[in-house]
Amino acid sequence: MSYLTRPLDQKGMPAGIPYIIGNEAAERFSFYGMRTILVVFMTQYLMGASGVLAPMGEEDAKGWYHLFVSAVYFTPLFGAVLADVWWGKYKTILLLSLVYCGGHLALALDDTRLGLGLGLGLIALGAGGIKPCVSAHVGDQFGHGNRALISRTFGWFYMAINVGAFISTLLTPWLLKEYSPHWAFGVPGVLMALATLMFWMGRNKFVHVPPAGRVFLQEALSRDTLRIFGRLLLIYLFIAVFWSLYDQTGSSWVLQAQHMDQHLLGFELLPSQIQAINPLLIIVLIPLFSYVIYPFLGKMMKLTPMRKVAMGFLLAAAAFAVSSLAQERIDAGGTPGIWWQLLAYVLLTGGEVMVSITALEYSYTQAPRTMKSFIMALF
Repeated sequence: MSYLTRPLDQKGMPAGIPYIIGNEAAERFSFYGMRTILVVFMTQYLMGASGVLAPMGEEDAKGWYHLFVSAVYFTPLFGAVLADVWWGKYKTILLLSLVYCGGHLALALDDTRLGLGLGLGLIALGAGGIKPCVSAHVGDQFGHGNRALISRTFGWFYMAINVGAFISTLLTPWLLKEYSPHWAFGVPGVLMALATLMFWMGRNKFVHVPPAGRVFLQEALSRDTLRIFGRLLLIYLFIAVFWSLYDQTGSSWVLQAQHMDQHLLGFELLPSQIQAINPLLIIVLIPLFSYVIYPFLGKMMKLTPMRKVAMGFLLAAAAFAVSSLAQERIDAGGTPGIWWQLLAYVLLTGGEVMVSITALEYSYTQAPRTMKSFIMALF
């Protein structure tokens, strides 16, 4: 069957967008649900080959966690080359999603280091491989007539990420505590299978931009593209620092929460559940920034993408100042309230809205048409 290779000349929302948004919500549920419980699983539930409990120490667990996260952010380069040069975005996303499902299956069935290593390896390949392709695939659906809707759509895309992340961050720690690792990893696996099915169902609605083949290399080495690379890579050096700090929330901040008073509004949170505040805040802050904060700041200055990103960096710095003050109290023998982390999350999430969504849209609009996935992979 032949597919659309260019967007239709229309003013409304492209027909394939709901399938992409639904796929993203389910896929992010699977990823963040699995990632949320990783450190707790490794330090409390990991089994040895003989079937005896054999948990890791905290430092080993942090090492495994950050090695996995770094792999998830390296494999996008592999997925992007597959998409832009050989397979196209749709085929790359669909096939690597099946690899992704295999990783969840390994984690759900085998709670030893073998299952952990195999599962995380497959998920890193699948999740990382599809990551740049999905966001570039969003932009591919728009033509000149409805290009003004891209910003709104990337906002909804980011909202879908955080709806999935919020629900899974609350649910999977509870499944781990009340049932078992098999259930806690199995439910995210089911959601990833659903995400793959939903993406396949949208195949006749999507615009399928063909792979560029040899043209990719020619365009990559052109003077204009090298100039774009230079401009973007300078920004990405700073964004890399932001995300390397941000990902401490899944390891160091979880371990810090174990030494805090975890009562919040009359409820006692599990240490890993405090991470749910981030996607909840995203859902609240995206419209707040779009309709209140940005218009207010725009009256005082020209609010360029780079100024938004710079202000986001300052908010992230303030978040880690709050976290360090809480840690000082723990090191002194105190038990600070989880409100400290809540305040840090408010600041960090504000920074995320200003850095991530802004840079996501900016990266896509700057990229040459044949290199959209590759540029998003660098981002």
